[in-house]
Amino acid sequence: MSLHIDVCYGLPEGASFSARVDLRDGATVCEAIQASGVLARHPEIDLATQKVGVFGKLRPLDAALAELDRVEIYRPLKVDPKTARQRRVDKTRKAGSIEGHKWQSKDSR
Repeated sequence: MSLHIDVCYGLPEGASFSARVDLRDGATVCEAIQASGVLARHPEIDLATQKVGVFGKLRPLDAALAELDRVEIYRPLKVDPKTARQRRVDKTRKAGSIEGHKWQSKDSR
C-alpha cells in the first residue's frame, strides 16, 4: 500500500513550494521531504537546524507518516513574536492613540 503525502515550504516573498509524493507504507518525514525535491530547488533549507511538522505540529524527521499527511518545513523566525508585539504597542503609543495606552497604569498616562 502506498501513502499520498503533501510536502509544503513557505517562501519569504509569499510564494510557496508544494508537492504531492507517493511513498511506501511506514515512510518517514525525512523520506517525504527528500522525495518531494524541495531540497534540490531550495538549497537554503537546512534540516539540521530548521523545524518540520505535520499539520502544524512539530515532528522529528524519523516520525512515521499516515495517508494524506501534510509535511511542513518551517523557516526560522526573524523576530521574536513577543518583541514584535511590544514594538507595535510602542509605535501605537507614540502615535498618540488611546488604544496603545489602555494597558498602562493610570499614573503613567
